[in-house]
Amino acid sequence: MANTSPLAEKLVTVFGGSGYIGNYVAQSLLERGARLRIASRNPEKGFSLQPLADLGQLQFARCDITKDDSVKAALHGTDYVVNLVGAFSGDLEQLMGDAPGTIARLARETGVTAMVHVSAIGADASSETAYARGKAQGEVNVLQAFPNATIMRPSIVFGKDDNFLNMFGQMIEMLPVLPVFGPDAKLQLVFADDVAEAIATALEDPAAFGGQTFELGGPEQLSMMEINQRIAAAQGRSRRFIPVSDGMSGLFAALPGTPMSKDQWKLLKPGSTVSDSARTFADLGITPRPLGLFLDKWMTRYRKFGRFGLSNLRNKERAARGTPVPPTGAGARTD
Repeated sequence: MANTSPLAEKLVTVFGGSGYIGNYVAQSLLERGARLRIASRNPEKGFSLQPLADLGQLQFARCDITKDDSVKAALHGTDYVVNLVGAFSGDLEQLMGDAPGTIARLARETGVTAMVHVSAIGADASSETAYARGKAQGEVNVLQAFPNATIMRPSIVFGKDDNFLNMFGQMIEMLPVLPVFGPDAKLQLVFADDVAEAIATALEDPAAFGGQTFELGGPEQLSMMEINQRIAAAQGRSRRFIPVSDGMSGLFAALPGTPMSKDQWKLLKPGSTVSDSARTFADLGITPRPLGLFLDKWMTRYRKFGRFGLSNLRNKERAARGTPVPPTGAGARTD
C-alpha cells in the first residue's frame, strides 16, 4: 500500500532525537516514510535506530544547539523540524529557553514547513525551578520566531525503557519497605508512543495544528502512592509503602547523590495533570493508552523467577478460588 503521509520522502530534522523520547518519535516518522536526520551532541546514541530505516532514510548530525552555525548546518535541506531537547542539569534556561528560539528562527529563515517544539506540563515563567522557567521561555521564544509552530506539553512520559517506572521497579524489587515522596501528587502518565504519534500528527497538518499548544496526558490520574502500589502488584510483591512528609522529602531531595533532585521534587509536589481548558489528544484524534495496558508485561524482569513467577502467582490465585490448576512440565497433557 502506498504511503500517503505528507511527510513521505520529506526530510525531518529531530533535535535531541538520540534520547529516550526521540527513539519513539523516530519510529513514528520512519513509519510514515519520512527521511530522518537525528541532530544531537551525541548522535551515536541513536545508532540503534538504523535497522528500522530503509537505505538512505536515516542520517545523523553532530550538533550544538547553543551555536547558530551548528544549528544552521543541521537544518540544511530540512522540510520539517522537531525539538526534543530537555535536561535537568546544566544551563537550563539556555538549553530549553534560548536555544529553542534559535532553532525556530533559523528554521523559519531556511523555509521549514512546520515545527513541533516539545515543552512540558508545568512550564511556568514564575516557577522556583530553572527547569520550568526554561521550558516556559522556550515556548515564548519558539512562537515569536516561528508563530505557526506547535507546542506539545506532555506529562511524565513512560515507556518500557524509561527512567521512571524502571527506577521504582528496581527499588520495589530490592526493598521490603519504601518511602513515597509526594504520595498524594497526581500524575497523568503518558505513553511515549502516544506522544510520538501526537508529534507526527501535528507535523502532517500544520494548517490545522500550527500555532497551538497541546497538553498530553494519559487517560488516568494516579497518585505517587498508587503508582508504587501498582508496580509492586505487577511484580507480585508485597511491599510496605510509607508516605513521607513534604518537609522530609524536601530535605532528602536537597542531599547530593539522591535519585531525585531538589528541582525534580519541586516539580513533583504540585503534580502533573492536563488542565481543563487545554487542547489534548482528543483534538488530535488520538486515544491515549493507560499504564495498566503494559505494566504487568514490563515488570516481568523484576519478578522473582521472571515470567515463571507470574505463572506461579496465577496458579496460587486459581487454587485459592477452587479453580483447577493446569498441569505443567514436559509430561503434562494438553488435551
